[in-house]
Parts: sequence; C-alpha cells; structure tokens
Amino acid sequence: MTQLRLPIAIVTEEPPSIRPALESLLASDLGFHRHGSNHASHTMHAFPAKFPPQLPRLFIEQLTRPGDLVLDPMMGSGTTLVEALLAGRRAVGLDIDPLALRLSAAKTTALDTAAVSQAGSSVIHTAQHALVHDRAALEADLARRFDSTTRSFLDYWFSPRTQLELAALIRAIELVPDPGVREFLELAFSAIIITKSGGVSLARDLAHTRPHRVLDKTHRPAIAEFRKRLEKNISGLVDIPPAAQPVTPLSASAERMPLAADSVDLLITSPPYASNAIDYMRAHKFSLVWLGRPLDELSALRRRYIGGESIVGAQLLPLPARTADMVNRITRLDRKKGNALWRYYSEMTRVLAESLRVIKPGKAAIFVVGSSTMRGVDTQTHLCLGEIGQTLGFDLVGIGRRALDRDRRMMPARNTPARRTQIEERMHEEYVIAFVKPPSPAVGECLIGARLCPTPHSVLQW
Repeated sequence: MTQLRLPIAIVTEEPPSIRPALESLLASDLGFHRHGSNHASHTMHAFPAKFPPQLPRLFIEQLTRPGDLVLDPMMGSGTTLVEALLAGRRAVGLDIDPLALRLSAAKTTALDTAAVSQAGSSVIHTAQHALVHDRAALEADLARRFDSTTRSFLDYWFSPRTQLELAALIRAIELVPDPGVREFLELAFSAIIITKSGGVSLARDLAHTRPHRVLDKTHRPAIAEFRKRLEKNISGLVDIPPAAQPVTPLSASAERMPLAADSVDLLITSPPYASNAIDYMRAHKFSLVWLGRPLDELSALRRRYIGGESIVGAQLLPLPARTADMVNRITRLDRKKGNALWRYYSEMTRVLAESLRVIKPGKAAIFVVGSSTMRGVDTQTHLCLGEIGQTLGFDLVGIGRRALDRDRRMMPARNTPARRTQIEERMHEEYVIAFVKPPSPAVGECLIGARLCPTPHSVLQW
C-alpha cells in the first residue's frame, strides 16, 4: 500500500474537549414525543423520514455559538437548516434531490406575507378563469408540456379532470415574476400532490413513498386544495426571520462536499436507509414532473442516490472487519441485497471521510441513522458506521438511541390496519452516532483503504 505523506504542522493550542457535553446529550431523552413540531416552516411540505426539529436544535444550541457554521450534507427537507437559521447560525445544506433543494430553499427564505398572499390569490383567480373560459388552451398546453414517457405516467396517476386543474395552477404560477414568491407557490402546489392525506392524485398515499393506485378515490379539487395549503404555509412563513447569517442549500453530493477543510463547527444529518428502504424519488416525481422535470431524467438521478440497490457503476470500497463480515453474511443469504449493502457502506465511507475533512478539529459530527433488516438479519447500521468512522480517524464518543414516533417520522404506511408491514416492523428506533474530529493539522486529502480521495477542486471558503 502506498504511504500517504501528510504535511507537517504544529498544533499550538488544543481546543477544549466537547466529549463530556456529547456524552450528556446522548444520555438524554432524544425522543421528543411530547414536543410539537409545527413551528416556523417545518410543516410546509410532507417529506419521508424527517427527524423532529428538536433533535438538531438540541445539538446546535449546546455545541455551537451564534455565527458558527452548521452543515447538513444530506439535508432532505431542510430541518437542520431551519433550526440553524432560527438559532442565528450560519448553515449549509447539501442534497441532489430536486424537491429537497426546492423545499430547503423555500423554508429558509423570508418573504413578505402580504406579497405572497396577493400573488397566491392572483394565481387562484387566473387558474379558475382558465378552467372556465380557456379550456382548449389548457388542453393544448397539457399536450405539449410533457414527453411521451411522462405523459403516460400522468395519465396513469392523475384523472383527466385533475390534470386540467393542475395545468391551470402551474401555468398561473409560472407567470409570477418574483422568483422567491414563485418558488414558495410551487412548493404549495407540490404539497397538494405529495401529502400524507392522499392528495389530488390517484395514489392512496404519497408521503410514505409507497404509492398505490385507487381508481375510485374521491376527487379533491386541486384549486381548493391549493388555497388551503397556501394559507397554512403562509402562517408558517411569519416565523421565518430575515437571515442574519447566510443559510445556503446547495446541489451537491455528500460524497464530494464543496467545502473547505476544517471549516464546519457542527455537522448533523440523517442519512438514508440502505437498499432504497425509503425511496424518495418514487414519491417526489409525482410533483417534480409538473415542475418541469422529465420522468426519464428523474429516474436517472434516482440511481445516484445513496442507498440504491444497483451496483452497476458503483465504486465499492474495502470495509473494516465488522462491516465486511455483515456484508458477507447478507451476501450468503441474498447476493443482490449483499451487494446493495456493500454499495451503501462504500458510499457512507466516502461521506464520513468528507465529513472528517470539513469538520474543524475538536468539533462534532452527528449522524442519526436507522438500521435495516435484510433477509431477517439486522444489518447493525449504527455499529458499522461507527466502525467506519473510527477507521477513518474519527473519535467515536458514543451511540445514543431514540424510539421512533411513527406518525411524526412519516415512515411507510401499512397496507391493511390488521397487518404490520415488513418495513414497519424494522423501523421502530433510530441511533444517534456522535463523532469528534481529533485535534490535528488540517490536511486536504484522506486515505480510504488504498485509494486516495482528493479534496474537491471547487470549495466554499467560510
């Protein structure tokens, strides 16, 4: 193995240890089951497997100071970013999911509520007028707006009546000149499609990512649903202050973070499950196609998500002993599942290596993870990720446990009230892994096995 030569540097002052604070936090009640989560913009849009805002808030308040930089490299719905904004911290979030990027931007942007309300009323009036007086133009717009693959998808999942109503709404929203207001209205539009209560599509439930088509589903008028959702979202907008510190959602992979080394004061994130246990794009595409993203493009993007099932084109890495044994155990039972798990731990190795690079020495990285069950075997994700982090050079402070409140975590729904689904059986708790980066000279490279992982060419300086 080629030896990686590190630059020599002298550390003149070791930062105070945050280990005692982390140990105390891990031992505290991390469930937050009696706490409300409806403040600020957190209820703007359904999103699978969101963690409660109190969880990132706890670590942000206890481990950082105003003006510090908080990073969520797999930001999802932007919960960490909102809490960082409310606490007066700088924040950066990374994701490649188009809906996550839209939602995180909208949830952290302060807007004039009167202007949003006025624009929303204009959109509703314009859409209603088009449905009554310009139906032919709406039908023509529907015919040319989508390619054949996307068109077939829409015809399967949306009734003709609902398609016209949605076309009227999105055409009116596209005319809004202010980009911030337009993005806010687009999220309200998306939220009437992807929702825990069923939404305007023919899917029974999209918030849990396992859609089932229901042909006799009661029609929900899209414009009326949009009006209700808009009023709810505006009420949450009132609590979003103008950002005294920058809050930045970026389209970037957690495996290659566009951040400078030793620049982050706290990393807190919730990685996806292995083997597409929660398939975000399966639900998100229902609204993203209406927002201009072709179905084939979204399917190609889905293959890049961490936790995918296919290993075609994947860069599989050597793993430490416990993790490698777990992958081998699953592979003996099911080769496809074993390969998917190998891919997941390889991807998370790169995420953890990048996390180690960008965190300041002496600062914490918090990973909230759920374990997966494959062929009846618990993959012990928390223990494996803890081992990988230690192998890379993190100091593992400990692993806390929190019981899931399934109604608020929005896990996949059961098909029948009498039978618990397989996925429901295994998603009943989460683990909070707390790492600290040991005091050391800043370096721009990390060694993963025998492979050199270079610092990204383009980095943000903070």
